Amino acid sequence: MKNISLSGICEEIVFSNFFKSHAKTLRRYLFYKFGNEDQAEDATQEAFIKLWENCEKVPLEKAKSYLYTVANNTSLNQVAHQKVVVQYSKNYTGTGSTPESPEYLLEEEQFKIKLQKAIAGLSEAQRTAFLLHRIDGKKYHEIAEILGISVKAVEKRIHIALVELRKEIDNFR
Repeated sequence: MKNISLSGICEEIVFSNFFKSHAKTLRRYLFYKFGNEDQAEDATQEAFIKLWENCEKVPLEKAKSYLYTVANNTSLNQVAHQKVVVQYSKNYTGTGSTPESPEYLLEEEQFKIKLQKAIAGLSEAQRTAFLLHRIDGKKYHEIAEILGISVKAVEKRIHIALVELRKEIDNFR
């Protein structure tokens, strides 16, 4: 008898009827909770999707409770996320120049030129190891194989390259 109730909500016709009888009420409940029709619609769909995905675990007689619990949790998660977004925007202090501003674009271009000059100023050994690691994404042991040197030598070259680049970049500011 228990198998019948477990597979009941998994049958398409039963699920479809359940959806038709509960979707509107759930959407309204979520609209009252959110105050936003789009969020209510999204949360309703999410709740029904989760019910369908877990239909084998949810008995038909507990489906409504499960549905409202999922919807409520979804709404609480969205509210918590909005709080994080608001808190971040309160704490964020930009430099005053946005990525679209001409000042930002000019600074970015100047930094790019300075970085290219600094990389060009490295020794060939340092530059090769550094670019293989940072641009090509090679691991130290792969670079060692390519260059025919030890892993320690690769570590040293990259370390010295980073120190030199840091000096050049700090002088830029």
